[in-house]
Amino acid sequence: MLFVNLTKPDSWEIVKLGDAATFVNGYAFKPSDWGTEGLEIIRIQNLTKGSSDTNYFSGEIKDRYKVQSGDLLISWSATLGIYLWKGKDAWLNQHLFKVVFDKKSFDKQFFKYLISTSLMAMGRETHGSTMKHITKVKFDRFQIPYPPLPEQQKIAAILDAADQLRQKDQQLIEKYNVLSQSLFLDMFGDPVVNPMGFDRKTIRDLVSEVKYGTSSKAEEDGKYPYLRMNNISYQGYMDFKNLKYINVLDKDKEKYAVKDGDILFNRTNSKELVGKTGLYTNKTEMIIAGYLIRVRTNNLANPYYIWAYLNSIHGKLILKNMCKNIVGMANINAQELQDIKILTPPITLQNQFAERIQAIDAQKQQAQASLEKSEELFNSLLQRAFKGELTT
Repeated sequence: MLFVNLTKPDSWEIVKLGDAATFVNGYAFKPSDWGTEGLEIIRIQNLTKGSSDTNYFSGEIKDRYKVQSGDLLISWSATLGIYLWKGKDAWLNQHLFKVVFDKKSFDKQFFKYLISTSLMAMGRETHGSTMKHITKVKFDRFQIPYPPLPEQQKIAAILDAADQLRQKDQQLIEKYNVLSQSLFLDMFGDPVVNPMGFDRKTIRDLVSEVKYGTSSKAEEDGKYPYLRMNNISYQGYMDFKNLKYINVLDKDKEKYAVKDGDILFNRTNSKELVGKTGLYTNKTEMIIAGYLIRVRTNNLANPYYIWAYLNSIHGKLILKNMCKNIVGMANINAQELQDIKILTPPITLQNQFAERIQAIDAQKQQAQASLEKSEELFNSLLQRAFKGELTT
């Protein structure tokens, strides 16, 4: 299994990953091992920012599982990716590799880019599976190009420059996200304190319709984009990058279709991710999956307000505390969602909030367009890099 075709510079070797470095698999911590003291346990969701929850371990295990600042970590199950650890000393959880450069000489940044692309190639070979998973044997046998160290450093410098461009665009988008969260507190105050004395109602009082999505499976020849739980980010933003498609009968389309202004609630997931709440602001016809709940507001609420409330620190804490476990997954059903108590500002104030959020989103979309261009440039350079085209 080769990572690139053999049209490479003569000075480059092709080596197996297992012969390039040592990859230490993390320790299989049990929930009973978790504590509030000791060193942090690094889990995949902590690296992907899928959860802010942190567990600690104060016991004794082998030093091979210890991670230090500057170590490269590879997630090989569920989410495939490579990450540079910048935190304090920590323990490595299972489903993660720590890279130990004890076999070949590598520039760390070059290796990071190389593995990032290699994981995409490995991931494509796991098609048909709902959960990406790379075995250690398959990982070690995967073949990569191995240029001389000076060429690695040149390639890494070129990719670093392109990566900085896309990081600046991403940072600008994050600033707009923070601005949206700050605007909520500025206009409505802390929901716990309720300094403005707003009435307290339930979500049930503010909605006209609450519907589950379809349990039908995606199809290769599907007509409609199919929104699933992974199409909503932890921060509450819609992500349309990895859409699947589905067919539905005409008589059922209205039941499962979304329209501009619908709130989408992720009712089942891990405890860290259940309750992800997105706001659909698109004109394209899409269908929602059964793990999502579609919520439409009445004249007492603007959907932007409920969306922001459930994505606030206060809202996420409510959702985390109320979810229950069903067969290993956390769950909040439609009735429980509607029972959530929520402050209800005057609709005029909610509408003002929505207008300001839309203005922020318009600026964010421009930044998003710039990010797409910088990512296109970076990915183009990435594909050329490991064929030797950047240094010839």
